[in-house]
Amino acid sequence: MKKFQPILLGSDINAYGMARAFHEEYGITSIALAHYQLSPTKFSHIIDVNIIPGFDDPAVFRERMLRLGKGMSAEHPDTTLLVIPCGDVYANLMSRFGDELREYFVFNTLDPALNHQLSYKNSFYETCERHHLPYPRTKVVTEEGVARREYADLPFAYPVAMKPADSAAWLDIDFPGRKKAFIIDTPEELDTLINRAYQAGYHAPMVIQDFIPGDDSRMRVLNAYVDQHHRVRMMFLGHPLLEDPTPEAVGNYAAIIPDYNEGLFDTIRTFLEDIKYEGVANFDMKYDERDGSYKLFEINLRQGRSSFFVTLNGYNLARYFVEDLVEDNDFDGTTVYGTGSKLWMEIPRSIFRDYVRDGEDKRRGMAMIESGDWGTTLEYRKDMNLLRRLMIHHMFSIYKRRYAQYFQQKADLK
Repeated sequence: MKKFQPILLGSDINAYGMARAFHEEYGITSIALAHYQLSPTKFSHIIDVNIIPGFDDPAVFRERMLRLGKGMSAEHPDTTLLVIPCGDVYANLMSRFGDELREYFVFNTLDPALNHQLSYKNSFYETCERHHLPYPRTKVVTEEGVARREYADLPFAYPVAMKPADSAAWLDIDFPGRKKAFIIDTPEELDTLINRAYQAGYHAPMVIQDFIPGDDSRMRVLNAYVDQHHRVRMMFLGHPLLEDPTPEAVGNYAAIIPDYNEGLFDTIRTFLEDIKYEGVANFDMKYDERDGSYKLFEINLRQGRSSFFVTLNGYNLARYFVEDLVEDNDFDGTTVYGTGSKLWMEIPRSIFRDYVRDGEDKRRGMAMIESGDWGTTLEYRKDMNLLRRLMIHHMFSIYKRRYAQYFQQKADLK
């Protein structure tokens, strides 16, 4: 096997999950670059985090990546430098500077036009329309449209969902009541929140959607690995049973069991190959009982923060990156449609027991816990020490307080 060095962009749970995947498969320590340190990668022996102030700024990012590439290539000319972005900002920056960075690194990225088309929710829905992919009924409102109160005339009833078209820009603003996404019950509430967002400095379009009924268990998350030649090598479907209820983290999955849907796999595989995608694609969707379809919410142009559930179930994501970008292995054209038997969680088992709605899904998850067929991203036996144990215990105690304060069943919304 060729020598290689994983370089992960980010310091969150996504970066830790990828570092763990590389360590499990190859026994290798990853390098991480980020503009600030987050808890999941603290006190770890499998990921070397380097904090670079302003690393999310395009000029700083370009200069530091080129400097790193030039230095490491000169020092280790026989080592392939494999870069994997673990957040939206870094995925966008890799797309922007991809041509320059390919002199030193190997990586998957999209050309800037396709990156823009897919990363903004409003243009993603336009893409869905062209490719006949179902998505929720949607009204997109620009900043100018908000000033004209175009959001007051919606083609669907309340409750509605509201979320920013530009997720990266949303991270830079704050206002009273700010959340990652909203479920809104009345026109008055929509009027208040959408105006607060733009007064706080958000300038991109806002997406307002028909709320699809049902709780978190109606959600699905699909991860696909598409190689540098635009061939889908692997797909794995997850069935979330619980999400983080915290306002700034709402929508982040907290518990996922494996699922399988060949028709859905076929549809998404065709779409990804048609648009010449490459890299990991991470789709969020929800089952709509009103018409029996899975409606797409968004595509993340990277592995999702919960994507370790794929590796946990036997489809190590690091291996797909290496076999494609480092080894450029032959591919027979047969896409692997993954199956699995392990529950992934980002929460203590007590939260799963207390907050997942009773039913067959919960019984299946509890059976997995009782039989030991479960795991978390952070609790890696080969990377546990006193400080890391204390940190994870603290994080789990915070989760308990969050659920006690914020949890509400979406199924209770009409």
